[in-house]
Amino acid sequence: MTRVDPSALDDARILWDYHHMGHTPEKSDTILVLGSHDLRVAECGAGLWLQGLAPWLILSGGLGNVTRGIWAEPEADRFAAIAYKMGVPPDAILIENRSTNTGENILFTRRLLQERSMDPRSFLLVQKPYMERRSYATFKRQWPDKQLLVTSPRIPFEEYPTEEIPMARVIEIMVGDLQRIRYYPGKGFQIPQLIPDEVWNAYERLVAKGFSRHLANL
Repeated sequence: MTRVDPSALDDARILWDYHHMGHTPEKSDTILVLGSHDLRVAECGAGLWLQGLAPWLILSGGLGNVTRGIWAEPEADRFAAIAYKMGVPPDAILIENRSTNTGENILFTRRLLQERSMDPRSFLLVQKPYMERRSYATFKRQWPDKQLLVTSPRIPFEEYPTEEIPMARVIEIMVGDLQRIRYYPGKGFQIPQLIPDEVWNAYERLVAKGFSRHLANL
């Protein structure tokens, strides 16, 4: 694992701040929670439902790159168990448990709603903190006519890593996500997002330091 020195942490904070959209959660037609290894995302989504911000809670996620090696059950099913325990009733929850990446999260959720003749106009999307912007860009590419706000668990950068996903791994994922934000619009996967020079320079320094394991082969 690449060593995380103070200068790498400084650059990582720049990426962390950029990946946040800065949206304030508001009442929406549905809350869409994107699955992952981070169970705090499920808690955040269920908490927003319990605050009355939407009548529906959609949980989307099968087994992705990280969870495929550590979990036996789909992400959405694990998230649902947390939501039930927190007090969200089963009849308020929809589960999509086959998707393996962000694009499929959106595509399969759209199909699920179409099958149920549901057409929500506004979404409150819940994701990991460092994946807010890429999730926003992906959703708006696939579903541009919908109103969208994106939020995540409010956890400071220094407190976010866990034993399962240590700081070096978090930085590697943020670096990989920024690469995708830059190049995926050209492949039709996302809408373009402005990347300030300060952010891209921090990205290049982190790549040079070896935080490159999550980079895509473009």
